[in-house]
Amino acid sequence: MCRFAGHLSHFYSVAQHAVLCSQLVPQEFAFEALMHDATEAYCQDIPAPLKRLLPDYKRMEEKIDTVIREKYGLPPVMSTPVKYADLIMLATERRDLGLDDGSFWPVLEGIPATEMFKVIPLSPGHAYGMFMERFNELSELRKCA
Repeated sequence: MCRFAGHLSHFYSVAQHAVLCSQLVPQEFAFEALMHDATEAYCQDIPAPLKRLLPDYKRMEEKIDTVIREKYGLPPVMSTPVKYADLIMLATERRDLGLDDGSFWPVLEGIPATEMFKVIPLSPGHAYGMFMERFNELSELRKCA
């Protein structure tokens, strides 16, 4: 699934976004960060400004999110560190993916892009492999905890 509803010059996967997000949070939040956009496996990646105008769609997405969170033993609502990491990712993606047209994005006020990495879009297959590797790694760590 392409992030930003596919409105990019290159394919950039939600899976790659999730893996990078999972690297920005403390270890105890890494699995939740990896899975924070899992609803998009069932629903499209609709940009937040548009999603706010679609209350029925938002409710459906929330129901799917609840099922996923229960299945994987995640907190019922997204943790603050995961929300913040998602915003850092948005700022980083804006910087690295050619999305910065100089306009003001209120949601990113005071949110820095990370200096830990630069987002370089991967092929869908590579992003999927990266996601599954991280999923398996974090699943094993959760079993040991």
